[in-house]
Amino acid sequence: MKTLGLIGGMSWESTLVYYKALNEQVKSRLGGLHSAECILYSVDFARIETMQRSGNWEEAGEELAAIALKLEKAGAEAVVLCTNTMHKVASRIEETITVPFLHLAQVTANRVKSDGVGKVLLLGTKYTMEEDFFINRLMDAGLDVSIPEKNEREEINRIIFQELCLGKIKESSQQKVREIIKVYKGQSQIEAVILGCTELEQLFRVGKEPGVRLYDTTELHIKAAADFMLGG
Repeated sequence: MKTLGLIGGMSWESTLVYYKALNEQVKSRLGGLHSAECILYSVDFARIETMQRSGNWEEAGEELAAIALKLEKAGAEAVVLCTNTMHKVASRIEETITVPFLHLAQVTANRVKSDGVGKVLLLGTKYTMEEDFFINRLMDAGLDVSIPEKNEREEINRIIFQELCLGKIKESSQQKVREIIKVYKGQSQIEAVILGCTELEQLFRVGKEPGVRLYDTTELHIKAAADFMLGG
């Protein structure tokens, strides 16, 4: 089994999902008492979120790249960034380390395209929805990508940071996101929704699904990480 380096803490709620699911993947494939060989570095999200709000992406990129290098020196044979939004600085990480960096957006684009899906709605933080670091990967794979209107983006961003990152799952927020999906299914005839934020999948753990195919980027990322670790 190869050793994986995880950059987490953005938020710790989402990192918990990664750690748990990665170990479940290894156990299901190898059986017995097997668990994932990994090294986790969890950052203080408050500091990173301040950099996000102030647009200080260069400093954020330098910090995460330095962490990735620490993981490599500690024995990690590949690095996984346990968050969607901070893939905005993925290129800085990639140029700093010599081991593979498993890019979440590329993993997602490859899977959606292989399933024959053409039109998708991308949901996530406002950074993920409004900037090109994630969208370009999807478009380069030939996907037709829609994003919500500005007021809808602001509301989704609020739900993520003020509720889900704090462990709060509200029925009203579940309903709001499902309503947004329903609108774009009708107007834009989307074939699938990409949940481009690790915390968003929490809204769909229970209750009625929104009537359209969902791609949980976290789930896809974790499976790709497990494939790397176990040579699948």
